[in-house]
Parts: sequence; C-alpha cells; structure tokens
Amino acid sequence: MDDTMMALRAHARGSPEQLVYETAPRPRPGLGEVLVAVHAAAITFAELGWDLSWTTRDGRDRTPVIPSHEVSGTVVATGAAVTGLHTGDEVYGLIDFDRDGAAAEFVAVPSEALAAKPATLSHAEAAALPLSALTAWQALVDHAGLTAGETVLVHGGAGGVGVYVTQLAADLGATVVATDLPDHARTVRALGADRFIDVTREDFDRVVAGVDVVVDTVGGSTLARSYPVLRPGGRLVTLGAPPDRELAAAHGVHAMFFVVRPDRTQLGRLAALADAGRLRPVVSSTFPLADGRAAYAGGTRPRKPGKTVLIVRSEPGRRQSID
Repeated sequence: MDDTMMALRAHARGSPEQLVYETAPRPRPGLGEVLVAVHAAAITFAELGWDLSWTTRDGRDRTPVIPSHEVSGTVVATGAAVTGLHTGDEVYGLIDFDRDGAAAEFVAVPSEALAAKPATLSHAEAAALPLSALTAWQALVDHAGLTAGETVLVHGGAGGVGVYVTQLAADLGATVVATDLPDHARTVRALGADRFIDVTREDFDRVVAGVDVVVDTVGGSTLARSYPVLRPGGRLVTLGAPPDRELAAAHGVHAMFFVVRPDRTQLGRLAALADAGRLRPVVSSTFPLADGRAAYAGGTRPRKPGKTVLIVRSEPGRRQSID
C-alpha cells in the first residue's frame, strides 16, 4: 500500500488562504477504526474558526490539519475490534472535529461514526447529510422532544442545518414555519414548510406566537427575539451558543444548546428516510478536492441553500449536485 495520499491541509491556524492541496501521509486505521477511500466530503465553513479544528481537546496544537468532517466513501481496510463494517462497504458519517477530516483521498474514522450509505444517493449527496441532518434530528427528537401536531419555527430554513430541520419536522408531523431571505422561499416551501417568513419584509416576532418549538440556527438578536414567540413550556434549541437562562425563565420556556455527536443508529435512520424519498439531500455546489481552498473561500459570499461538497473520486453516471 502506498504510504502517501493527496489532501487539503493547513499548516497554521487561519482562514482558507492557509489551505494547501499537497501530498500527505496516508492514515492507518487504529483500534475500532476503518480506513475509508473518500468519494466526497462536505464543508462546514465555520470549522476553520473553531478551536477543536486546530487543537486536541486538552489544547495541544494539531497542525497540519485536514478539514471537512462529513464523509461518504468505501471501506478499504479495518482495524482491530471493528464490528458491523467490512472492506468494500459503502459508508457515510460524521468525523469528530478534533481529528483529521475527509478532505483527502483517505481518512481513518471510528467505525461507530459511520453507517451504510443511503443506496439511492450519490456519494456527493450522501456527504451532504451527516452533520446537518444529525444536528436537525438531535435538535428535534433528542432535545426538543417534538411530537406530531406541534408547531416548529426554524430560523434559517434554507441554511445547511435548516433545510433538514424543515424536512424532518414536517416528516415528524409538525406544522413548520421557516424564516429566511426571499430568494429561498420556493426551496424552503418545497422542503415542507407550511409558512415562509421573508426576514427582509416581516418581523417574525410580530407575526408568530404560541409555537411549541424554536430551532435557531442564526443567533444574535434573532435568538433574543425568539423567547416571546414560544408558548409557556415551549422549547427553544439554539445551535450557535448557550441560551440566556434569565430570558428563558422570564418567559417560562425551556432553552437548550448542544453540540452534534456522531451516532451510527441515527445515521441509519436518516439513510432509511433518504432511501424512502422522505429526506432530500441539498447540495449547493461541488468542487474537486484540488480546488478545496476556493470551496472554503466561498463561505464569505452569498450561497445557494444546502452544503458545499468536495469531490474526491468521481462517480460516472451519477448526479453530483442538487441545485
């Protein structure tokens, strides 16, 4: 086996300008890990600003680092004590941010962070699911405890996470109200929103009240204005930063913050929903791995709904993006 591979790496902490497409050591799977030949990897633009992208959990520098932590690919080797996965399996999953990501030809991943790739999706489509769809599922099911018949307000319904909150909430039987920019109205409605609020023309807190659940992907003043629109006992899940406990208490609501975690069982549920046509991956654009720096630089410009995906290995005859 060749000991090297091509990868997108950063040797110093910083912006996308630090990213270099270069030869890097090929990882080897350790205990409980598998080696994945990467077909596609999705970008989280904000990750270059997170401490865990550059350091270990105890604060030690990890550079050079490989970004992009949503992966779809094929298992090519397994380490010791791996169960449920075998060489040749097509998999997808979420890689913890304190280890190297999937912007490379190969990545070593704990087997419990992977599940069988949705059979009906291309690798590019599958790579768009793990972080965002898991975040949406965990927000709605694990933390908000959403039940059928409730009303959900999702801020940023066309964003990387919002597109999946919208779909999953609708699939779970909720009435969905989504806020976003006017250009995204058609997309958000097509994904299952019952009502769309154009944030350039309406103040959501003037036209919505008594909702059961708010999922906030925006933060700032949007988060602060969200407490009063909940019914007493309603639940607010915020994804950017911990909520204001005093505001939550003043309005009699439950407010919570969490960080998404890899989960094989939940990845399996999401794959089943995708294969049943009930969960649509949303890919905004694709870039070859060699153009990874340009892909990350795109985070500073207005983008179409969905995820940006790096293509590492092409799939002849397969659709690579959804616009």
